[in-house]
Amino acid sequence: MQIWSAEIKELEALYTFIKGRFPELEKELERLIKTDDENMVLLYSRRCLEVIVTDLCECELKRPRKTEPLKGIIDKLSHEEKVPSHIIASMQNLNTLSTFGAHPKEFDPEQVKPVLSNLTIIIKWYLKYKDTQSTNKEKPEEVKDETKTPDDSTEQQKKPKKKLILLLSGIAVVVVIIVVALFVFDIIGDGKQTEELEKSIAVLPFINDSPDEENVYFINGIMEEVLNNLQTIKDLKVISRSSVEQYRDPTRPTSPEIAQKLGVNYIVEGSGQKYGNTFHLRVQLIEAPEDKHLWAESYEQEIEGIKDIFRIQTRIAESIALELKAIITPEEKQLIEKTPTTSLTAYDFYQRGSEEYQKYLLDNDNKGALEKAEDLYHKALEYDSTFPQAYTGLAWIYWSKHYWQEYFSETFLDSVLILCDIALSYDSQVADAYIIKGNCYRAKGIPDKAMDEFDKALKINPNSWEAYYGIGRMDMDDDLVKSISYRQKAIALNHGSELPSMLRGLAWSYISAGFTEKAKYYYLEAFKLDGDSSRYYNDLANIEQFQGTYTNAIKFYEKANEIDSTSTERLKMLGMLYMFTGYFEESLIYYKKWILLLNARGQLDLDDMHRIGYAYWKNGYKKEGVYYFNKQMELCNDLIKSDRPYAQQLWAYYELAGVYAFRGDKDRAYENLKIFNQKQRMPFWMVEIIKNDPLFDSLRDEQEFQQIVRDVEAKYQAEHERIRKWLEEQGDLPG
Repeated sequence: MQIWSAEIKELEALYTFIKGRFPELEKELERLIKTDDENMVLLYSRRCLEVIVTDLCECELKRPRKTEPLKGIIDKLSHEEKVPSHIIASMQNLNTLSTFGAHPKEFDPEQVKPVLSNLTIIIKWYLKYKDTQSTNKEKPEEVKDETKTPDDSTEQQKKPKKKLILLLSGIAVVVVIIVVALFVFDIIGDGKQTEELEKSIAVLPFINDSPDEENVYFINGIMEEVLNNLQTIKDLKVISRSSVEQYRDPTRPTSPEIAQKLGVNYIVEGSGQKYGNTFHLRVQLIEAPEDKHLWAESYEQEIEGIKDIFRIQTRIAESIALELKAIITPEEKQLIEKTPTTSLTAYDFYQRGSEEYQKYLLDNDNKGALEKAEDLYHKALEYDSTFPQAYTGLAWIYWSKHYWQEYFSETFLDSVLILCDIALSYDSQVADAYIIKGNCYRAKGIPDKAMDEFDKALKINPNSWEAYYGIGRMDMDDDLVKSISYRQKAIALNHGSELPSMLRGLAWSYISAGFTEKAKYYYLEAFKLDGDSSRYYNDLANIEQFQGTYTNAIKFYEKANEIDSTSTERLKMLGMLYMFTGYFEESLIYYKKWILLLNARGQLDLDDMHRIGYAYWKNGYKKEGVYYFNKQMELCNDLIKSDRPYAQQLWAYYELAGVYAFRGDKDRAYENLKIFNQKQRMPFWMVEIIKNDPLFDSLRDEQEFQQIVRDVEAKYQAEHERIRKWLEEQGDLPG
């Protein structure tokens, strides 16, 4: 006999009393009185409390519960004195003790008795509360005195009035219908028809209601799969997971505030807990502009296999799409209902690996996170060797660890491609695999294949900011219109930690097109987001440099370097600008710092070895100068031989021309400059560089070189005008 049998009998009596009156409470109470498991008794008691508190939140606090923890609502009900203090005490005690149900060895069975006693007290009070609420809803109507009989003369006088009232009422109805129709069809009014809200959604991080922090990965996994499922629906605009990570804290801003910041109309919120082999999930959809609760559902599932989890995730995505009247094609439905792995353990290791890789992306010096991620992905494959996403995870790891090591190898990134192909052999509909392949082919200099892979990714996930951004980066040199357009599409889908960098990338595209004011705008927007003053000074320096005002550029770079002296790119630019302005000692100081940092990080620079050689030469270190000039020639020849993008876009020939010009080999200098001059489009910044590059001082006054300079400027001007017209067509007039 259970030590809490007496308490259960009292709850059985209450169950009989509420049957048919309160369905949700009845369901949870029935589960409670039927179970013999002490853990489940605690958890179902908490579920009963959850039903009651959720209802009180709506009735007394005049708002839906959303995903707030129970404790927060109980405290609010207490603070506003909506519930008697003795009931609040029972609620707090029940909530505190019942959470131990998730820890089978961390509570005393005797603690079940006070939980059940408190629940009995709460339910009895709640029933009285509901009865009082029902009584107050309807006020008694006034009793009409029907004993008086009107005389005939009075009745006869009223009849014409009734006819007149009916006639006027009919006319009024017709007028209202006509006016409404006129507004609907936009015949009168302000010329604007009522527009349907864009189906743009942010899925906020789900809250882990369980006291066990280990379950965070489980809840995160559900949230991410719901988001992934929604992203496959082309009729929806779904922003990235990284966009919402900043709102993981339960004390986050309100849904309308978050929606405004993220540029969406709908918010999905969720909370859940896992206890043993069962998980409970509550999800809701909110129309953010009006803070209107559109849909909510609670799910409880015994986990017999991972399919049980994915089935719930599928139902959630389909329910949200249905609520928003979004069209789901048969192909999209098939993607949503897909199960990527049959192993819950493999899935858990994969989620943990993804979390570690995200840490590395936020801090590239965190090599420990990178190693942990790799280990966790391998562990996932130990439990399911056919898990596609684990292979794509390893592909990203390999990219991060070996990119520069293998840059000139004939097998450059081949291992990454192989891992992606293995993933696709198990599931041909993994968007991330195509995104990685697209980036591989872009890095290899095979643009047609890269575009094909990015297109495949977008067919599976039309909300993939990574695919749009990959295309935008790929067309940086060849088509700035396409670059700007696709970068903007990516930015519309990502408001996360990557956004400042993406805004700076867009600004760079505008600088390349010669629209410095628009570049300044996006640089400032990036600074508003991350507050990185060193980067902002760097950005301002870029603009000054490309306009040819080198002294101002140096001032901005120096300010940035005072704040952060660990930027390889900034040290390189200071070395170059001091060289361009004739301060060779200062130039060499910064170039030396740059080389040391570059080597320490195992990175490679493709286009400035000859300039550090020039700085050494000008300071009297001719041996070192020769070494770096030779190093640049070696790099350029390797780039051309391996057909990397830097050579395909003809930049390598410009660098070779600079080495030959400095050495006095004019024939070879012009030979390479002529090849470089075959570029169809030139960026704005190239105009100032070729005019001022000291490596070409020996050719500066020659007519042939001056003609090449004029060609570069003319090609830039043509590209600038082309983009200006495109911007005007878009209604985005350049500043």
